[in-house]
Amino acid sequence: MVHADVDPAGDPTEHARAGSEQPTGGTAAPNRLFDTDVTLKPRMRGWLHAGMVPLALAAGIVVVVLAPGTALTVASAIYAITGLLLFAVSATYHLGTWSPRTARVLKRLDHTNILLIIAGTYTPVTLALLPEPRDVILLTSVWFGAIGGVAFRLLWTDAPRWLYTIFYIVLGLAAVVFMGDFFAASIPAAVLLCVGGAAYITGAVFYAMKRPNISLQWFGFHELFHACTLAGFICHYIAIMFALLA
Repeated sequence: MVHADVDPAGDPTEHARAGSEQPTGGTAAPNRLFDTDVTLKPRMRGWLHAGMVPLALAAGIVVVVLAPGTALTVASAIYAITGLLLFAVSATYHLGTWSPRTARVLKRLDHTNILLIIAGTYTPVTLALLPEPRDVILLTSVWFGAIGGVAFRLLWTDAPRWLYTIFYIVLGLAAVVFMGDFFAASIPAAVLLCVGGAAYITGAVFYAMKRPNISLQWFGFHELFHACTLAGFICHYIAIMFALLA
């Protein structure tokens, strides 16, 4: 059985158009719903991110406590907050049954949190590993990009999926220019940054292509996307720990 709820902001391929044919001969058509859009959500929708909420909270506390110095403590707190927001808002949006208006608001917050976690992840690892002024250049660029992306998603709410997905990927790849510096400072951190980035990009591709769907009842392309965000987050968390303790 697949859970169904109204979600006008959901994925187009996950919408099943209920039969709207008019009954003929005065006999009501059996097993027909009113003409409406319903979202068929796999049972695992939202649960992966819900499970990460307490883990992200605990991991965030650890990284803040272990961060050396005031600047890195603040940077780590920013990372911890953006990570917690990412999973908490996503779980709330995907697990709940919301009115169309509330669903639209939660979807916008869900999408903007992707931009914030990108910038939030860059903050401690950049301050820990890059020399001046490169750390300032990278962080300024990433945060301006993230803020601009947030405005873009809030103002253009029906932007094409492929367009904002590309924006996420480009922003996430901002560190490519400085990868030599990252590797020079900490090979383990740099490797994990690359692996985590690859996981995030793989998830973005699944999201943009809306496939593969392993099981429409349990685990579709969106769940694969969420699984990739978990893998990327874990890799980047460990990378940040290496960076802070380098």
